[in-house]
Amino acid sequence: MITPAIRKNISRIIPFGLVWLVFSTIYSLLEKGLLDDLDKYPATGNPYRFSSNILITPLVALIAGLVIGTIEILYLNKLFIRRSFTKKIVYKTLLYLAMIIFFLFGLSVIANCIELGTFIPNKQTWINAWSFFASFSFWSIEIYIGALIGVSLFYAEVSENLGQPVLHNFLTGKYHTPVEEERIFMFLDMKSSTTIAEQIGHVRYFEMLKEYFADLSDPIIQYSGEIYQYVGDEIVVSWTLPHGLKNSNCIECFFSMKAAMTKQYDKYIKKFTYYPAFKAGFHVGKVTTGEIGVIKKEIIFTGDVLNTTSRIQGLCNAYKTDLLISGELLKRLDPGPRFQINALGDNELRGRDEKVTLYTMIAV
Repeated sequence: MITPAIRKNISRIIPFGLVWLVFSTIYSLLEKGLLDDLDKYPATGNPYRFSSNILITPLVALIAGLVIGTIEILYLNKLFIRRSFTKKIVYKTLLYLAMIIFFLFGLSVIANCIELGTFIPNKQTWINAWSFFASFSFWSIEIYIGALIGVSLFYAEVSENLGQPVLHNFLTGKYHTPVEEERIFMFLDMKSSTTIAEQIGHVRYFEMLKEYFADLSDPIIQYSGEIYQYVGDEIVVSWTLPHGLKNSNCIECFFSMKAAMTKQYDKYIKKFTYYPAFKAGFHVGKVTTGEIGVIKKEIIFTGDVLNTTSRIQGLCNAYKTDLLISGELLKRLDPGPRFQINALGDNELRGRDEKVTLYTMIAV
């Protein structure tokens, strides 16, 4: 079974392969336009056949793009997470390019050994390999590959900064025309954030906030949530109905976040003296979703459900609980015996004529 986290990683890796596939196809077509009916490369004398290149080059590029995408998403990206946007792209482009050059050089040495019938220490083997690497044609291709790596990494970084679903929706134009849909929302707010900021200072508080948001990200991914907004120390998470209701993902996400933060308790006490606890409110309802803005575009949700969810979350302190859920959402869920549900009665929320029935849950 493919988990949401694996699905997310796959969807982040695939664009690398697609970018390499498209640009390598363009390269092959440009190469054909320049060489026309020639059957050899003028610079090297190697045979040239367009019918083979137009198939092999994109296929090899697709595989190379997927390999680099896998290394980037699963491993290398984590090593550069604290670098700035530009430095990440430049440093990683140079590193990937160096890896490719090293690999090709080794491959060239082995190929020359086979062709000459010699062993690696043979002088002629190294002379032939070096002549290949010293040619302008080789380095022109490396420059092209470097640009291709840079484009792939730029796309990946933009996707991470905007949010993959948001970038996908922008590219596909899904919300170019406003759409009405039902969504589940969770407004999650840090407790006593003002006091913490005053005690440890705003710069250290901001550092804590970065780690806090990072530690909460994996549960959101695991349970198919989409981060809609960061508002100060508050996170607004959204689910489509199928994703949020399936296996009670929206509620499971909250308790998974609790567990993730509990594991990090010692880290926060050691680094910041304070442990950032949180509370959350849940609700479901219709929103209108669409692109908005001219100078800066965003995909936004508008609807009463947002205000209602925010106000539900605001009642957590009054009820001395970390979780409040509306009756409207609860009746659509099937939480099962894993949770103990306690009814809190009907409540009048500011700005609403109708009362909202609230519940709290605890895992048992």
